[in-house]
Amino acid sequence: MTFNFSKLFIGFSASLLVMSCGTTSLVSTPIENIDTTPLKLAELSDSEKKNWGHLDLVADTIPGMSVDKAYADIIGNKKGQKVIVAVLDSGMDLKHEDLDGILWTNKGEKPSNGIDDDGNGYIDDIHGYNFLGESYNEQLEYARIVRLNIGDAALQSKAKKQLEENYQKAIQNKQQYEQILQAVKTADEAIKEKLGKDTYTKKEVAAIKPENQAMQQHVGIISQMFTFADSIADVYKDLNAGVKHFTEQLNYNYNKDFDGREVVGDNPYDINDLGYGNGNPQNLVEDESHGTHVAGIIAAERNNGKGVNGVANNVAIMSIRAVPNGDEYDKDIALGIRYAVDNGAKIINASFGKSFSPNAEWVYDALKYAAENDVLFVHAAGNEGADLDDVNNPNFPNDQVNNGPEIADNVITVGALSSKYGSEMVATFSNYGKVNVDVFAPGDNIYSTMPNNEYEYQGGTSMAAPAVAGVAALLRSQYPKLTASEVKHIIMESGLAPMTKVVLAGDAAITATLNKVSTSGKIVNAYNALIMADGVSKGKIKI
Repeated sequence: MTFNFSKLFIGFSASLLVMSCGTTSLVSTPIENIDTTPLKLAELSDSEKKNWGHLDLVADTIPGMSVDKAYADIIGNKKGQKVIVAVLDSGMDLKHEDLDGILWTNKGEKPSNGIDDDGNGYIDDIHGYNFLGESYNEQLEYARIVRLNIGDAALQSKAKKQLEENYQKAIQNKQQYEQILQAVKTADEAIKEKLGKDTYTKKEVAAIKPENQAMQQHVGIISQMFTFADSIADVYKDLNAGVKHFTEQLNYNYNKDFDGREVVGDNPYDINDLGYGNGNPQNLVEDESHGTHVAGIIAAERNNGKGVNGVANNVAIMSIRAVPNGDEYDKDIALGIRYAVDNGAKIINASFGKSFSPNAEWVYDALKYAAENDVLFVHAAGNEGADLDDVNNPNFPNDQVNNGPEIADNVITVGALSSKYGSEMVATFSNYGKVNVDVFAPGDNIYSTMPNNEYEYQGGTSMAAPAVAGVAALLRSQYPKLTASEVKHIIMESGLAPMTKVVLAGDAAITATLNKVSTSGKIVNAYNALIMADGVSKGKIKI
């Protein structure tokens, strides 16, 4: 899993969207040209912030997926056929108030009896499976390559160089966050004393007339912090999270002497060493929140008066715990894919990725197996702000080798959008690539479920992938005869295609149109996808 803590460092279709498919033309959103859509100048309201990924570009001038419009104008009360979506991720909170009603349940298994009742090779797998056992913290793959001398000399040299560079960066980042944190604490205490109160507003700070240089500096620091968060308490939360993140990197991810797998008891580099893990994919610790957040984006219970609405309305979530606080193992991912396929999943969401994959062939074989069994694999593009078409920027798992032909037609890779339509709509962290990224979808500042019945904003391509998995689930629910390949291409071809140049990696010097940095050139649109799916299912549209 990749996290993005760059924010503080930086500053301290159309009236006529016509798609020709055979002899059929699809007319979708009623505006003449999406590039003339006015920018959203006002700040998003609280309700818009929490739901922006579901909003409509035409009605709201926000590059959401028109999910609300799709329900209002197309789906209505039509439930469709239930679709099993596997969340191949960290563990998730199976008891969450917004998720407990949409869990997949293995009816062939009796809970907690220590017996593989259904004979699928996994004991007590009631709501999924846990391939990590009691482990949580892990190294990144290149640290494991160095520790275990995996691969040839060239691979080991490359891994060692990456490890040394990132270890030093983590030290520097941790020190910078600690320095910023201390500066904020000092300034916060001075402002509190000056105002004679424990809490204060941005306006109150701006009204202070500093009597000396020290107070002027304190006011400057706190004023700057208010540009990053609504309150100083939130600033503390973000800074402490940053310190913790970089500390964990040094202690676990980049620590070449750490062995997080020992507690599991298997050999993670032997695909035939089976029988490890357990049947409980519940998150192990509160900080293990990623899978819970992802699941909520896909299918949090709709219109129950709690939290958030997921994209899809008739889904059973299968939880497969295979992504630790560090890099996932190829073995766990390969077996997790096969588990999902064998137990009825029609869509697998994969919000993870890594730059080294010593046993990539195991995962390629599993993806081919999923394709043979008509299962769609939705993958996050990654958060390095990198061009994945550059062979020096790999993001595993993928569906081709060195930009070659796809190994199977069931993988869709998703980049992330921000809520600001126009040149800044590609999230600053999102990877991109004409060959390696298929579509873009909402992924920045997404509100969703968190452990212990909580809700929170998180950002990443990890959030964009489940948005697309939710749309795929809608299509497979309403039109169950569509194949995984058809669903993939419907999502790609039915999106909106703005031709404005977008800023990439947050660097104004790097710009391109979406059709130059993704295969489809489109932003995903659930409303259009359902229209096209109807045409494809009736044989009126060929893709």
